[in-house]
Amino acid sequence: MTFALGLTGSIGMGKSTTAKLFAEAGCAVWDADAAVHRLYQPGGAAVAPIGALFPAATSAGLVDRSILKDLISSDSSILPRIERIVHPLVQADRNAFRAAAEAEILVFDVPLLFETGGEKEMDAVACVYVDEATQRERVLARGTMSETQFDQIRAKQMPIAEKLAKSDYRIETNSLDHAREQVAEVLADIRRRLAHA
Repeated sequence: MTFALGLTGSIGMGKSTTAKLFAEAGCAVWDADAAVHRLYQPGGAAVAPIGALFPAATSAGLVDRSILKDLISSDSSILPRIERIVHPLVQADRNAFRAAAEAEILVFDVPLLFETGGEKEMDAVACVYVDEATQRERVLARGTMSETQFDQIRAKQMPIAEKLAKSDYRIETNSLDHAREQVAEVLADIRRRLAHA
């Protein structure tokens, strides 16, 4: 029997690092962002349908994410159209991972898990979090977006307090050691649950 754990949180909360900790502990990890990246690469299943709708967004056989981002920010009707293409392809990728995975505990790293209703496919959900000042500091230190872009992304995401309230487990990522301890506690609890299933 396998256990599907959804891993979520808001931008800059430490989700990717926490996913690595689960992988180090022997879990099979599926990453929604990485799946989208694969779909946008040459030969990826999203290239042709996105190119058909928005020819400017594809070149050299791949989806140009920066052009796509500009298109989305210039016209609010574009994102839902992209999502109608990408979401079913991401779902198919996730299903293929689930079918092939051999680990007992499968971790699904999905930033918008609650926003897309993905929690219904999980046996439990773990939400990573950190205080707002640390979150902002982490994101801006990456140098990949402005404060305005960060605020726009945060506005589209469910508030972290709401995500935490809906989750079975909470993992505070204020330090790597603390996060690692909490991951171990989550896994111990899941293994207890599996033993009694």
